[in-house]
Amino acid sequence: MSGFNLDEETLFIVSHTFKALGEESRIRILSLLLDGERSVSSIAETLDMKQSNVSHQLRFLKNLRLVKSRREGQSIYYSHDDTHVIKILREMIDHARHN
Repeated sequence: MSGFNLDEETLFIVSHTFKALGEESRIRILSLLLDGERSVSSIAETLDMKQSNVSHQLRFLKNLRLVKSRREGQSIYYSHDDTHVIKILREMIDHARHN
């Protein structure tokens, strides 16, 4: 695999995935989802964020297929949807905590 032969779609997805991981609230949301599925209201309450902010960030993450959702009644539940990116996130968290 050569880094010089990236097609435009691959380059776009990779750059936007790093953009997603470059924003603190999205990292907090993805980190919370490491423990399992959560509703929007649960995420907002746990992270002390406005529900509209959480929904906005989740839409961004969902468009990149980093999270998936399911509806149950009036609530929408989110979970992570990309084991590759979750592995990178876990590695970065471990790296940041390493002494």
